[in-house]
Amino acid sequence: MSEPLSMIGLIGGLLLLIILTIRGVNVMIAGPLSALFVALMSGLALFPQWADPGQADYVASYMQGFSGFIFSWFPIFILGAIFGKVMEDCGAADSISHWIVGKLGMTHAVFAIVAACAVMTYGGVSLFVVAFSVYPMALSLFKQANLPRRFIPAALAFGSVTFTMTSAGSPEIQNVIPIKFLGTTLYSGWQVSIVVAIFMASFGFWWLKRMIRKAVENGEAYDERENDPIIVQNGTLPNPFLSMVPLILVLGVAFAFHDSLKQSALLIALSAGVLSTIIFNWKLFKNLEGALSTGTAGALIAIGNTAAVVGFGTVAKASPAFGVVVEAMTSLPGHELIGAAVAVSVIAGLTGSASGGQSIALPVLAPHYLDLGVDPDALHRVVAISSGALDSLPHNGYVVTTIRAICGEKHKDAYGPLAALTVIVPVLGVIMAIALFLI
Repeated sequence: MSEPLSMIGLIGGLLLLIILTIRGVNVMIAGPLSALFVALMSGLALFPQWADPGQADYVASYMQGFSGFIFSWFPIFILGAIFGKVMEDCGAADSISHWIVGKLGMTHAVFAIVAACAVMTYGGVSLFVVAFSVYPMALSLFKQANLPRRFIPAALAFGSVTFTMTSAGSPEIQNVIPIKFLGTTLYSGWQVSIVVAIFMASFGFWWLKRMIRKAVENGEAYDERENDPIIVQNGTLPNPFLSMVPLILVLGVAFAFHDSLKQSALLIALSAGVLSTIIFNWKLFKNLEGALSTGTAGALIAIGNTAAVVGFGTVAKASPAFGVVVEAMTSLPGHELIGAAVAVSVIAGLTGSASGGQSIALPVLAPHYLDLGVDPDALHRVVAISSGALDSLPHNGYVVTTIRAICGEKHKDAYGPLAALTVIVPVLGVIMAIALFLI
């Protein structure tokens, strides 16, 4: 199959996935269907039995990506979802939100959500787990403040995947991958990183507040739903400080064991969070068994949705056109930092993965740019920040999971604010970082 047809298949498949996702088609259908279009246009064999030796095929490639993601993340998704549900069912999430409102007032409800996500993300807790954990508190705060709930995904994502995920010192994988290829550290380019992080945090939070304020002025409010948890009164809620202990445990244990156990540290951290929540609030649960069942079911949907998108990315990478795109992106003329930012952003957008964009681009970019004398610390920071921009297109696994599986929203309602904060703000951050490094 010719490269032009394969390129049509790659771009068309990506657009098809984005359009179907926005229109509300189940991503478990949209993912394989879009990947099939890529495979057919790229001349990939549909089945392993039809493929030549060493040739990629549609079914094996898709299932390799799908099953590989589930293999790596299944226990963490399950524990993360259960943790969020037990915090919700015993009233711990409500207790924390009531305490925050009492101390900060309703006007700072959104700030509390963003801050909670930022602290947990920078402390090493997985982005998906942060969304599961903070959502019950976010729902309670938005209900008390009577704010449109379609902005909850944007608040969760802004605190998790922007100014914390790619900043100097962050233990998230997006800040770890460049170390292997550039010989740098987690704190590379920290001076510029601080300036960019402050800009992204302040400008993004201002924009989020402005969007919510305009929606409220237009008559939007919190919309109650049948399956929403019932918020009980203060007198029957657990102690707010005791309710915070499980969250602190998750954060502390994840941070303490991150270097030695890597991703497995989250299994210990989340187990400690779930067990401590149950022990501290044993008599306050309304339906513990139901919370465990609901959390498990939610996790299965969430990880299935994410894996469906990862499978598409795996088929896309197997197409001839993807190799052409990578070669073109990694050979851009002009300044090396600009070329690296564009290359990583575009590849991350195609694969729907920030870490995927880095892992594909850096083996090619790093040796070439280092031989040219590019500052590895500057390259590390630019690559990290740029990976968190176009990766947040509608088909991104985190985006799909947060909007649909965790928050129960629709793309057409929730994606606009989320895109403003997780695509446009990081792009501005990349531009600022490059400018500061060039100065």
